[in-house]
Amino acid sequence: MMLSCIVGPTAAGKSAVAMHLAQQLGLAIISADSRQVYRGFDVGTAKPTAAERALVPHYGIDVADPAERYSAHRWAESAHVWMRDAEATGRAPLIVGGTGLYVRALVEPLDEVPALDVDRRAALAPFLDALSMPELERWCTRLDPARAPLGRTQRLRAIETALLSGRRLSDSLRPSDTGAPRTSSIRARYLVVDPGPILATRIEQRVHHMLQAGWEEEITRLMTTTAHDAPAWKASGYAVLREAVEGRMSRAAAIERVIIETRQYAKRQRTWFRHQLPAAQVTSLNPLAPDAMQQAMRWWQSVPTEGVSVA
Repeated sequence: MMLSCIVGPTAAGKSAVAMHLAQQLGLAIISADSRQVYRGFDVGTAKPTAAERALVPHYGIDVADPAERYSAHRWAESAHVWMRDAEATGRAPLIVGGTGLYVRALVEPLDEVPALDVDRRAALAPFLDALSMPELERWCTRLDPARAPLGRTQRLRAIETALLSGRRLSDSLRPSDTGAPRTSSIRARYLVVDPGPILATRIEQRVHHMLQAGWEEEITRLMTTTAHDAPAWKASGYAVLREAVEGRMSRAAAIERVIIETRQYAKRQRTWFRHQLPAAQVTSLNPLAPDAMQQAMRWWQSVPTEGVSVA
């Protein structure tokens, strides 16, 4: 069976392409976004609006409490259920998102990430939070070298996993102990959406749009209901803007930092999709091309549209 996935960096235009296909073809969208799983974190994660969700069924959104850790393994297990549910309504599933590990977990099943003791994590947090990026890189290089080139959040998670569980996080995220992909009945093909150099400008514009849409007000509300160290706060931009809301950083400095961090995140996403997806199954799409939606439609129609029939 062949699964169709629309992927790409943040702010690239994946959702617009997916919504067009879903409305034209009667599809259901399965969100593969590690930030959109958390309830209440809406504006800064660019969740689909209520109107969009009324037009097209969406799965994988608002499925976790902000205090929960939501792994790729757990997402993949849930995605099988969501795909069956979509098929039961007569809609083919379309996977859409920028969290590459989620998508890969469907095709190459992963191990569950080690569970960490909450109290021990809390005790370790002040030490880890005080580490600079060079210090994090040194620690990560010693404890889990495969995660050392990644961003701050990924390094922190790798270090605490190694220290508290005695296991490398990267070992859990490999397809198998031997490095060979585990068998799966699902194959996938990918439409990689990327507008090119203008992405940096689109990211800046989207950050300002989110602010106008009430992102700071949302954070103020979340601060009264969500623990300071809840995993959901690690969604891009939230922790930085919270510092501004709390008065620990100027608003202008926070906005600039959010833009920079989001651009860095998009760069990491681009790198992942460039190197981790099988080239033979990848089709690239510039969403700003005059015929972008026609290209997307041809991509969808390029393989048989039989149901996924997830077992």
